[in-house]
Amino acid sequence: MNEAEARRAGLLKDHERLDDLQRGGLFIIQDPASFCFGMDAVLLSAYVDPASRGRALDLGTGTGIIPLLLSDRTDLSFLAGLEIQPESAGRAGRSVRLNGLEDRIRIIEGDIKEADQIFPAASFDVVTSNPPYMIGGHGLPGARRDLYIARHEALCGFEDVARAAALLLKPSGHFYLVHRPFRLAEVITTLCRLHLEPKRMRLVHPFADREPNMVLLDCVRGGRPRLQAEKPLIVYEEPGVYTREILEIYGMRKA
Repeated sequence: MNEAEARRAGLLKDHERLDDLQRGGLFIIQDPASFCFGMDAVLLSAYVDPASRGRALDLGTGTGIIPLLLSDRTDLSFLAGLEIQPESAGRAGRSVRLNGLEDRIRIIEGDIKEADQIFPAASFDVVTSNPPYMIGGHGLPGARRDLYIARHEALCGFEDVARAAALLLKPSGHFYLVHRPFRLAEVITTLCRLHLEPKRMRLVHPFADREPNMVLLDCVRGGRPRLQAEKPLIVYEEPGVYTREILEIYGMRKA
């Protein structure tokens, strides 16, 4: 379905655009004035084991980008996305309908802090989250509260996200997340306390000689303590030129 067809079908509003995800014929609806997905969500979806099966939940799904990408990258039979902001949840739900994935993906409007009241305990094999990175002291709310909520811990903190994952994962289920390295000590401490044992970690560097600005983690509910630090993921070879691995993640070819 192209943009004109999506508008005629009532799936795309005047202020929204339709973006090609360049994977599996998937498209996503985004509002340029609101929160749009970034590289962190794409890298997180690529960090999920492609052999994953069963049921998955994305906490704070926003645009719905992670369930959409996982529907192509994995054999997960059911993917849910939980999102507290009504406009974002509605937009994600329309993206699901636009791609004809209603039988496989469900977007639910709700609060992460009440996730255990929305879903049965231990009902998911995989949980993912690209949570707000910034605490209250980092920056000030602007005119767009939706953007502030997406980036800052205004409505929930990392512990709320981790606790929801711990309650909803099956034993030995995997919790995949992306966060900022400056909060890594706090993140790992919280995960371990909630019995979400970090098993793999990968730091993401913008350039090979720059410090990392993202960290990817794969945790197992009830797993034994043993963390594998994987080789760094480098985003750019030089300004404006992606590395081969990044191009492969995005399904692009090197010029």
